[in-house]
Amino acid sequence: WQEFATAPGYTLRRIDEHAAPITTALHVLGMTGLTAYFGLFDIGRPRAGDTVVVSAAAGAVGQIVGQLAKLSGCHTVGIAGADQKVDDVLKLYHYDAAINYKTEDVSKVLARECPGGVDIYFDNVGGSVSSMVHRHLAIGARIVICGQIAEYNQIPPRGGPDSLRFLIINRARMEGFLVSDYVHRYKAALARLSRWYAEGRLA
Repeated sequence: WQEFATAPGYTLRRIDEHAAPITTALHVLGMTGLTAYFGLFDIGRPRAGDTVVVSAAAGAVGQIVGQLAKLSGCHTVGIAGADQKVDDVLKLYHYDAAINYKTEDVSKVLARECPGGVDIYFDNVGGSVSSMVHRHLAIGARIVICGQIAEYNQIPPRGGPDSLRFLIINRARMEGFLVSDYVHRYKAALARLSRWYAEGRLA
């Protein structure tokens, strides 16, 4: 544990089991919650009234991103790959809208749900889903690159996205990050996440 405690990008903390169930330290009050927090707030920089689209919205990070965006006064649209996941996105994580990218026309739904364009795209997947979202960006959009699930195991690798021209047209910014970059701010972030969880505002 001493090697782990001193490794770059890692930190140990004592879990207060009276503040929340101990299992939350592996999720909403752990690495995935911190990833959602810093990715959305530091890179996405949400403003009330923004439209936020999240891919893999039912995933461990995506479900928290949507809730944090709602707390920030944003309109939220989640993208997932199964009807049950879409149901969870709407009912458990309180997104305003959800899309099953396997059975629905993603572009058509985005046009309907994001009439002013997408202000923040929290990208967990890359690939064709992200290419479709790029076509609906608002002027000055921010794209948070958290993961690229669709790209990891491609043989041979497909190469970069074919939709980057939309970043030029819409003067959008795309930025990737690692949650370990923010280790010096974990304590403050966890205090906020813990408070929202205790208040019942974060599931």
